[in-house]
Amino acid sequence: MYNWTVDTKQLKKDKKQYAIWKLEQLVNFGLNGKKIDKTALKKHWPKLNLDPKKKKYLSLILWPSKQS
Repeated sequence: MYNWTVDTKQLKKDKKQYAIWKLEQLVNFGLNGKKIDKTALKKHWPKLNLDPKKKKYLSLILWPSKQS
């Protein structure tokens, strides 16, 4: 993952915020051959700012029993 608009060295100092930012980047802009940690995704789910269609799709995968 390449990002030229964010100072990742500064962001890494706050581990929680960095984890949220990294998950958002992976989901919104592509995985680039990486996998997303399912537990981290569930842990930070309420705080993630994701594309609405991607968020809906992922919620169906993460919580299949909530399908209506």
